[in-house]
Amino acid sequence: MIIEIIGSGCKKCKMLYDLTQEVVSDFGLSINVLYSTDINKIVNMGLISSPVLTINDKPVLVGILPSKDKLKEIISKNI
Repeated sequence: MIIEIIGSGCKKCKMLYDLTQEVVSDFGLSINVLYSTDINKIVNMGLISSPVLTINDKPVLVGILPSKDKLKEIISKNI
């Protein structure tokens, strides 16, 4: 499984990255969460907002910083 945060490097993007790492750890998953500032990845997905959370290269969250509980729900539905 590949989990990646793609963003511009802004504070919200970094916060989503940190929160995602925390949730992955809470689930006991041994997955390295990737972080990319390659905006072309976002554009190539046809998206215009960041940050983007992808699981196995599929965008599952776009443009928001969710609560920890919401992020747990999103990740659990996609693992």
